[in-house]
Amino acid sequence: MPESKTTPGVPPAPIFVTTRWSVVLAAQDKSSPNSAAALETLCRAYWYPLYAYVRGSGRSPHDAQDLTQEFFARLLAQDWLRVVMPEKGRFRTFLLVAMKRFLANEWRRDMAQKRGAGKLPLSLDADEAEHRFAAEPPLAPDELYERRWAMTLLDESLDRLQREFARTGRGQEFDSLKEWLTAERGGIPYGQIAAAIGTSEGAARVAVHRMRKQFRQLFRQTIAETVDGAGDVDAEMRHLVGVLSRA
Repeated sequence: MPESKTTPGVPPAPIFVTTRWSVVLAAQDKSSPNSAAALETLCRAYWYPLYAYVRGSGRSPHDAQDLTQEFFARLLAQDWLRVVMPEKGRFRTFLLVAMKRFLANEWRRDMAQKRGAGKLPLSLDADEAEHRFAAEPPLAPDELYERRWAMTLLDESLDRLQREFARTGRGQEFDSLKEWLTAERGGIPYGQIAAAIGTSEGAARVAVHRMRKQFRQLFRQTIAETVDGAGDVDAEMRHLVGVLSRA
């Protein structure tokens, strides 16, 4: 799936200013003015895969919302992030292991007077979460977490691609081509696409190829921000593609 070479005529995607690991490291330093914003970035990016894991483990919607919020609050309040460094592996794995430990400890005690102390890092959209969870396939909690993690990275990659097209004044082209990003090559109607974007069928074929390649590059870049180093990117990509193929 991945291709790392730059496509001629396609400007290289801008490097995402804040990688996932730099967000984690910023959140570790409570004296930093960026600490709170860094934690909120983490919460907003990864709350749903963890929420889905908690719901898939049998908790009620209300408990899952409370526990997910509290988990992120304690990441900073109890210095859990101080044990996280990029060289220690995948951020995906750290979050799931940390959540499992948190649930094992918290479910044995009455949390009614302990949760958050009134200070939650963000307000989760419970209706949105339940709407999304209702559409999930019947998977084991760990499998559900990994599926949603992979989908979160895909969604982020798609958002980056859309912003790049908008930046270069090609927003309409993005809207016309986006549904063919993951289509089988034999099923792509190039004539229909050509009519939609006002070009020849050959040019439409090139446009789709370039967009798909740019999307793969962005997906690879997004994955790279969640692992130790370049050597882990291919293995993580294979793993996540395998997760998506089983969905």
